[in-house]
Amino acid sequence: MDKQEKTEITYEYTRRRKYFGKQTLFEDHGPEMLVSIPCNPALYKNYILRNPVNVAIQNTGTMSEHWVNSVRAEYTTSGINHVEGGWPKDINMNDPEACQRYRRKIEKDDAYIHAVMHLGHSMEHNILQNNAVDMYQTYYSELPSIPPVERSSCHTVNVYREPGTRRPIRSLSWQAEGARLASAHADIDFMRNNRSLQFSYIWDIENANAPELIIKPPQPLLDLQYNPRDQHILVGGMLNGQVGCWDMRKGGEPVGICPPHVAHRDLVRNVLFVHSKTGSEFISSSPDGVVKWWDIRSMNEPTDSMIIDLVKLPSETQSIDRALGISALEYESTIPTRFMVGTETGLVIGGNRKGKTPLEKLPTKYEAHLGPVYALQRNPTFLKNFLTVGDWTARVWSEDCRESSILWTYSHSTKLTDGAWNPIRFSLMLVTQWNGCLSCWDLLRRRSAPIVTAQLCDEPLLKVRPHEGGLLVACGSSKGTIYLAELSQNLGTADKNDKQLLTHILERENKRERILEARMRELRLKMRQDRDGNQLTPEADPAVNDRDLEEATTEYMQMVSELQAQQKSL
Repeated sequence: MDKQEKTEITYEYTRRRKYFGKQTLFEDHGPEMLVSIPCNPALYKNYILRNPVNVAIQNTGTMSEHWVNSVRAEYTTSGINHVEGGWPKDINMNDPEACQRYRRKIEKDDAYIHAVMHLGHSMEHNILQNNAVDMYQTYYSELPSIPPVERSSCHTVNVYREPGTRRPIRSLSWQAEGARLASAHADIDFMRNNRSLQFSYIWDIENANAPELIIKPPQPLLDLQYNPRDQHILVGGMLNGQVGCWDMRKGGEPVGICPPHVAHRDLVRNVLFVHSKTGSEFISSSPDGVVKWWDIRSMNEPTDSMIIDLVKLPSETQSIDRALGISALEYESTIPTRFMVGTETGLVIGGNRKGKTPLEKLPTKYEAHLGPVYALQRNPTFLKNFLTVGDWTARVWSEDCRESSILWTYSHSTKLTDGAWNPIRFSLMLVTQWNGCLSCWDLLRRRSAPIVTAQLCDEPLLKVRPHEGGLLVACGSSKGTIYLAELSQNLGTADKNDKQLLTHILERENKRERILEARMRELRLKMRQDRDGNQLTPEADPAVNDRDLEEATTEYMQMVSELQAQQKSL
């Protein structure tokens, strides 16, 4: 019996073979000299000769096996039979009638009422405390979830490089339905003497290794735009002033080019499709100061033309000798007869194709920048407001305020080259800089500084064109490279309240500028009258306003004194 008990308390600890570690493989190895100490005859006298002694040496660690018999833990299982208490021994609690009779007997006792009243206060306190604190309650579960803090970002997702020679990008255009991007390359100073490099390209954004189609114009292209109605048709303006059209289904050769004698006198910087029933008409502009309308079905001559000459008198006629060079062109399809041009002298001029007289053809003028206007675009949602980029600032204008812009950026340390509105996030301005940065200005979030500034490259960025989806932005550099950047979700989508908020901002700034314009007109009128020696009219006399102000101040101070006297009397 004793032996059996000993076997029961024995427990064997086992270990799997895979936990032993790697198998030790021994092999023969020749002798190796670790250290050599030469003998010193001078020390012989310190040694005593002895017989050879055998000594056992163990080179490996000593291992031993141990057996441990721990103290045995004893466990006991016990239970509690919980039943309803408080009943006398002679009362069977399983009998409802006996319990009911005993309960009536106790309730008739006089001490029962006092005991209940005495215990009622403490019981009520415990009940209320128990109801007030719910140990199983999940706190703050009914509160609305707080949206995460916005993290605006902009990063490069793809890079498209021009095969061969690196020429500056002059134009970018997205296909209306599809994932293709058209780029026009031209080095103006170099191309005037060398006509060998004049290709432009159609890129598939999914393939950055090689362009999908090579556009082969007779002269280098400065602008290349897709037809919004037909995704296979493109029009472009060339270095020698001609305009042409291309059909992607027929290859890279042009399908139509205007004759040289009806073309522009200078290079064509801008071409844009205009609203028409056939969808085949487009407009072109040039530094020669002329805007021309064309029809791709017949490129023999322009359908209409207009000279950008600001005449001062209605009787004067527009002359091409006084025309202002055009550097930017803007057209909105919802306003078919109107267009806008940015000039090389910093002016933004609004034009009306249906005007009869020179003043009706060019009714508005805005002094926008100190140098050429590099970009000009209307807001996709608020058509009365448009963006201009020039010199070192980007400005937002309103058609109702002609003397000053309603919003503007600070003066950058580097030159700004291009700008555009985001088609989905209509409060977002995208501006490229000469130092290779792409700045994103959101008018709803912050107007003192850009919300995001991304350094896409080291060379200057010349063109920016956002995709109609709002998240992708194509930027072209001076070395012929296209950088496809992706904006974060909050920069490429619009909220339901954004339109209302931006409306309030633009209306407030518009009203402020109108008030300042009215004040400036009064000051100029006063200076003109003082210069001419005329007396001010009673309505324009500033002394009248001063007297009104003094009377209002006196009346106000009198009312304040009366209120103070009433408070003291109370």
